[in-house]
Amino acid sequence: MHDHAHGHDHGEGPSWKLLLASAAGCGLFTLAGVFLQRSGAPPNLAYAAYAAAYLCGGWDAALDTFDRLKSFRLDIHFLMLAVAIGAAAIGAWWEGAALLFLFSLSNALEAMAMARTEREIKSLFRDAPKTATLITADGKEQEIQVESLQAGDHVRILPGSQFPADGRVIRGESAADEASLTGESEPVDKAAGDTVFGGTLNTWGAVDVEVTRPPHDSAQARIIDLIRDAQASKAPSQRFTDRFGTGYTLGVLALSLVMFLVWRFAFGLPAFVSEPGKTSALYRAMTLLVVCSPCALVISIPSAILTGIAAGARRGILFRGGIAVENLATIQRLAVDKTGTLTKGELELVSIEAAAPGAEDEVLRLAAGLSRRSTHPLSRAIAATWHKRHGSEATAADKVESISGQGLRGELDGMPVSQGRRGLFPGNAWVAGLPDPEPGLTEVIVGSGQTTGRILLRDALRPESKGLIARLHQEGLKVTMLTGDRPQAAELVAKELNLDEARAGLTPEDKVAAIKAWRAAGERVAMVGDGVNDAPSLAAADVSIGMGLRGSDAVLEQADIVLTQDKLEKVLTALNLSRRATRIIRQNLAISLGIVLVLALSALGAWIPLPVGVLGHEGSTVIVVLNSLRLLFVARN
Repeated sequence: MHDHAHGHDHGEGPSWKLLLASAAGCGLFTLAGVFLQRSGAPPNLAYAAYAAAYLCGGWDAALDTFDRLKSFRLDIHFLMLAVAIGAAAIGAWWEGAALLFLFSLSNALEAMAMARTEREIKSLFRDAPKTATLITADGKEQEIQVESLQAGDHVRILPGSQFPADGRVIRGESAADEASLTGESEPVDKAAGDTVFGGTLNTWGAVDVEVTRPPHDSAQARIIDLIRDAQASKAPSQRFTDRFGTGYTLGVLALSLVMFLVWRFAFGLPAFVSEPGKTSALYRAMTLLVVCSPCALVISIPSAILTGIAAGARRGILFRGGIAVENLATIQRLAVDKTGTLTKGELELVSIEAAAPGAEDEVLRLAAGLSRRSTHPLSRAIAATWHKRHGSEATAADKVESISGQGLRGELDGMPVSQGRRGLFPGNAWVAGLPDPEPGLTEVIVGSGQTTGRILLRDALRPESKGLIARLHQEGLKVTMLTGDRPQAAELVAKELNLDEARAGLTPEDKVAAIKAWRAAGERVAMVGDGVNDAPSLAAADVSIGMGLRGSDAVLEQADIVLTQDKLEKVLTALNLSRRATRIIRQNLAISLGIVLVLALSALGAWIPLPVGVLGHEGSTVIVVLNSLRLLFVARN
């Protein structure tokens, strides 16, 4: 395998530009040697040109071989050098130089392909800020290095600046451009209490932020680490090509030696001749050595896996390694959580009912005033609805107290106001006469003085959920919802989305048991989730998919695949990308194995000369790398 995408054993490998320049130098000196040899110039000039070609084309392979020999390992670089030296020994200088030219060129192209993959990943993120404005204990501003920030520090971010670390807004309002993390093109509004992510851009307002994670543990840093780890991991099918190491190299050397002896003594060919040709046993052995080198075979899988990981990253899909890329293509059932996955995980207002017709807006004002003093999801939804309708915050209630399990009480405009369950309003005839809300809806009763009303909310479905389920069915997948919610609410969602199955009222242990049962029955299962309670289920599945960077740390750590853009349709994108990568891996294996087999048989039959063997060997390597790169050029979605 060519190691330039990953660096030599002793450290980072040379850049693709240096490798390409070396390959170009090798090619030019080879052409010069051929010209001098055929023009009748002194032989030493031609030999000098060939020697320069050998130096340009072989120095990197020689360094790699030297590193491996120190640990008693051999690989295809050793084979290439052995063939080149053998070719020179029998006078086949230009064939040896041509081999090194094509070998170094394929190395350079491979390194360039891997650099393109790396660039795709780096382009996802802006350069992180180097300094931050710290707000000291006495309220003064101090410029410090970002890496010195600690959790609990307060920093000020001006419009047009990047947030230096993950944090929580404590003062001010603005909007954050989070496209580099989530892919969302629209800036996300930020106010006191909202979370911001390091590396994202503050668009218009100055805000003060309390750092919740040091910069090295930010969402951006964790994504980059995930991608680095993924690039370093191996896919299941790589176990096949991993065998092409020292053992295979020794086997090829042994086969070439045996065939040299066969051609020499069984067929009576001379061992060496002054002019290269098919009559030389060593010449034929060198040809066999070239075509049996498994360059294309060894690079066929890693090149597809790495480009698959990069193609996913640019689409907001983080594959945590080659195993995830390959395994996702094999799933037969998709298990999904409801809240935050099929639904938005945020309550939305459905309707407002008032005892006195026309008082609906007053009911909302009273509820929003109380909700300003609460962090309960119902209260946040009510306050957000008022802000959306009126463009400003509702007047906050005073003397607000929480009644455990019932709701809130307080004062607004000097009048007592309550909201919550029906139990807060005993004796209210209008409330007593209300029908129960439909399954899936949550009611909040609001009352103050002569004003009484009901607000109905629901956890709205993601708009893309229904279309996605239909498309997953077209792909042959069974889709099952696993939720801890009430059966009525689960049945409503299942009916709306046309799910194959819905299981409700489940504990995390129940979800794990369901997944294990499917796997025991022979099904390959993927699980999609976003909360802490989903982490055990994700661990139990064959493939785990975490929804969004706003998901819990437990999910981000557990998931094999992380969807950074928090869009459910990315599940289908990931599936299609995984299947494309798997097809390309199969194509690469077929191409590389087929060409090695054809060339090896041809070499054993002495039907091809060394230059043709060189061209076929290196050409197949270039073909599989370019085939893998196709994953980077499909349309983004």
